[in-house]
Amino acid sequence: MKEKLKAIVDEALVKIQASEELDKLNDIRVAFLGKKGELTEILKSMKDVAPADRPVIGQLVNEARAALEEKLDEKKNYFAKKLREEQIQKETIDVTLPAKKPMVGHRHPNSIALDEVERIFVGMGYEVVEGPEVEYDYYNFEALNIPANHPAKDEQDTFYITGDILLRTQTSPVQVREMEKGKLPIRILAPGKVYRSDEVDATHSPNFHQIEGLVIDKNITFADLKGTLAEFAKQLFGENTKVKFRPHHFPFTEPSAEVDVSCFKCGGKGCRFCKGSGWIEILGCGMVHPKVLKMSGIDPEEYSGFAFGVGLERIALLKYEIDDMRLLYENDVRFLKQF
Repeated sequence: MKEKLKAIVDEALVKIQASEELDKLNDIRVAFLGKKGELTEILKSMKDVAPADRPVIGQLVNEARAALEEKLDEKKNYFAKKLREEQIQKETIDVTLPAKKPMVGHRHPNSIALDEVERIFVGMGYEVVEGPEVEYDYYNFEALNIPANHPAKDEQDTFYITGDILLRTQTSPVQVREMEKGKLPIRILAPGKVYRSDEVDATHSPNFHQIEGLVIDKNITFADLKGTLAEFAKQLFGENTKVKFRPHHFPFTEPSAEVDVSCFKCGGKGCRFCKGSGWIEILGCGMVHPKVLKMSGIDPEEYSGFAFGVGLERIALLKYEIDDMRLLYENDVRFLKQF
């Protein structure tokens, strides 16, 4: 039995040494150490060995197995090292080549403009609030002194879902909801997405963003409104910016005005950017209509307030001198990475 065991080990060692491929090595492992391998067959024939010799033969078989496994592992590591060296020679890497620069995103021009507007008004003590985009007709129109027969409520101008529910055309409903809470005084900024049935062109879109502000307190006058918007314009467009108020009509404010700022491109002298006038229109504003205050449960004899609204896209277009609003929505990386 000992001689037979030695002959098997010697034969296996010769084959391991002579093997030149990893697959051949695996075949040798199976032939000698597998379930039907030669060493395994010797273990199965232990029943024919005298009981006194079994421990000795068993130990010899285990030592032979350990020796073969060691040689097989050595040969396997040799093949792996050789393969790795060949691969390194074939796959050369030029470490002097520039690496691929990852594409890192950043804020959209609208987001940059909104953050700046919010920073200005929060610095003046305003709170930023939001409300639902799918709104009741009452909050979007009726509570803002816009009657049932008003042209703005035509289905050609407003996206109605049902007779009483629509996609809000302005963020003014947020102001009404805040007034209804009865927590006075109020100083809020209401940014958000709004919807109107407009054709898409360089200055219009059926979906855009609006920022509205509301102040309700005792003894609020039009002078407070003018001072607030003058400070806003200076912080947004530059310290030398001037404001001009033109009479206008809005159903929910009285008196109302359109606000122009002096052209920050030419300083008011007149240029292509301001179309030669020296002024640029930016927003609408006015004192909150007494009827709107009453409908929201606020006594107009004791409280007064002002409101204003500006399109976020308009701020972005002016601030970054963009000619076409559609560029803000096309997601062209060549355009967006400039900001």
